[in-house]
Amino acid sequence: MMTDDKVNVLLVDDQPAKLLAYEVILGELGENLIKAASAREALEQLLKTDFAIVLIDVCMPELDGFQLAAMIRDHPRFQKTAIIFISAIHLSDVDRLRGYEMGAVDYVPVPVVPEVLRAKVKVFAELHRKTRQLERLNEELERRVAERTAELEASHARLLESERRRSLALEAGQMGSWELDVHTGECRWDRGQYRILGVDPDTFVPTIENVRSFVHADDLARIQARIKEDGGRQASFQSEVRVLRPNGQVRWCICAAALTRNAHGQVVRISGVTIDITDLKEGEERRTLLVREVDHRARNALAVVQSIVRLTKAKTIEDYVVAVEGRIRALSTAHALLSGSRWEGADLRGLVEEEIAPYRSGESERIIVQGPAVFLLPATAQILALVLHELATNAAKYGALSNASGRVMLTWQLCEGSLVLSWQEMGGPAVVPPTSQGYGTRVIGASVERQMGGRMSFDWQSAGLTFTMTVPLRDRAKDAIETGQPAGQKNGNGVRPLIGNRVLLVEDEVLVGMMMKDALSDLGYEVVGPFSTVPEARLAVFEDDFHAAILDVNLHGEPVYPLADLITAREVPFVFVTGYSADGIDSRFAHVPVLQKPIERRQLEQIFARPCRARGESVSYLQTLFRSQKQSASAAP
Repeated sequence: MMTDDKVNVLLVDDQPAKLLAYEVILGELGENLIKAASAREALEQLLKTDFAIVLIDVCMPELDGFQLAAMIRDHPRFQKTAIIFISAIHLSDVDRLRGYEMGAVDYVPVPVVPEVLRAKVKVFAELHRKTRQLERLNEELERRVAERTAELEASHARLLESERRRSLALEAGQMGSWELDVHTGECRWDRGQYRILGVDPDTFVPTIENVRSFVHADDLARIQARIKEDGGRQASFQSEVRVLRPNGQVRWCICAAALTRNAHGQVVRISGVTIDITDLKEGEERRTLLVREVDHRARNALAVVQSIVRLTKAKTIEDYVVAVEGRIRALSTAHALLSGSRWEGADLRGLVEEEIAPYRSGESERIIVQGPAVFLLPATAQILALVLHELATNAAKYGALSNASGRVMLTWQLCEGSLVLSWQEMGGPAVVPPTSQGYGTRVIGASVERQMGGRMSFDWQSAGLTFTMTVPLRDRAKDAIETGQPAGQKNGNGVRPLIGNRVLLVEDEVLVGMMMKDALSDLGYEVVGPFSTVPEARLAVFEDDFHAAILDVNLHGEPVYPLADLITAREVPFVFVTGYSADGIDSRFAHVPVLQKPIERRQLEQIFARPCRARGESVSYLQTLFRSQKQSASAAP
């Protein structure tokens, strides 16, 4: 026996001589024997160590064995611990019943017969060891099942000897066992098999035909084809199948079976086990989804940073570095708050305090913050972080925070499901309204109006800037679906005329959309959009003319495939953009090129090459690409 395979056995008796005797009797089992001279000492040992078996003397001072057993069973950790009572007095049936109610699994009378005590402890130690091995070594499960089925082939006598231990191990491992008599067609199941299939053992009769109705048709066909191909030559086999319960629930199982042959080589019995691996399957799916989501968020974050780097303008390198670092720091602040809530959202006040902290100085309250508690969705929190950063940066350079006397009043309130936020500057230098939109104004406008479907206004009074924004706190994409109208855009009946080379841009990250729009504009294209929801983009498909399209695969959790179908029907070429892995694209669009975020300008230049003239028509690489898309789509099965 390996040292780490030993189990802990607690010996509880108030007489040292009896404890020593138990230790000598059980010593040859090779288990870890720990002694306790009282119930109190036993409880202290139980709190420090996990025990497989507890031997308790019934008659002890302070707490007797029954009371100690009841206290042990009340603790969730010890509800499955084996308790054996040792009694030197004659126990009536009532006493025995009381002991079983307290959680005892067996009695040993005094004088103790060493062989009996060793046998009882050995059985429960072996049971605990098997249970622990099953919990620790899932990967060894298949091997142990194969060993047990091999034992079934070796001898029926060995099966009888190990039947009790095997049944206990199967029950502990949430498995079911079954056996089929090939000649009579009789099926025998244990209770675990009934439990896995979700049927009542008192009313359900297991037959071959009944069992087939529980197996998914595809898996049943695969198993039958495998048996036909093998011709029954293998002694054992296993397969992963889906079990369809009567209540409609689907369970993933591994079915392992062994064939028993007679002296003529004919299969006379098939024995096996069914292992419910649904939890493992779901765990694998959750892990895969988590990895994809982490990859998606990382790529999106890199794409946003890339957009900040490309869109930021400055007169000097030093100013450029400061501007980029500040904007990335704003994103980092929002990211830290969202990570703390596992990306469920962020507290608005916490976000505000983090963003304005660098502009608080001394004891003077230069920035007054007022507003109720508001919990922001992740996308809204990231956008507000950038908005607050741009406002604070502008105030520090040109506005109320650029001198010692300036003040800022930052307030917000909730009004009919929307957040109304106001930024008011006072006491700073005289304000001169800008003659053109800078990066900050573009980011705020695109973020508030296009991505969040809100409204905003800049009031450049000489006494100071007043900025007001109103944004809905509900999911914008969901609202658009429920109302049938895209947020922030009115319905119309006219169709715009074809003007130049137009590209429909659908992207829910506002900075990424701005960056791609600038790049496409530099290449000589007119950009329709960017649109951040499927309903917005769908309206554009019906009302606008365009030569090509760029589609973000996931828009606020909603797939863009219905929009891709509409564009395909219009015979317009398009490419996908995604932060997920390219192999996650719907197989219907396997022929469509995929650009992974962050997107390099070189990739856009390669796909959206400058158009040339051919026979009086405007021809681009995208139009050539569309021909290959059509050919691939028509050739797909």
